[in-house]
Amino acid sequence: MFLEIITPDKKLFSGQVKSIVLPGTDGKFGLLENHAPIISSLKKGTLKVIDSAESTQFFEIKGGVVEMLHNQVIILAE
Repeated sequence: MFLEIITPDKKLFSGQVKSIVLPGTDGKFGLLENHAPIISSLKKGTLKVIDSAESTQFFEIKGGVVEMLHNQVIILAE
């Protein structure tokens, strides 16, 4: 699936990933390929991204929203 992480200042990440773990307002949740469409708010915490090369990256956010539709994920983060 394709992921973009965008802040008001810059684009933090753009590329193919295998999985994402997000800090949702009701608790952590994960997204994998072919996940059902979703829009959710995010709270302060850490995004965990596992890319297609199996390497893990972490991004600290102060909140935001995530949308997944047709294997494309957009995270608008603070």
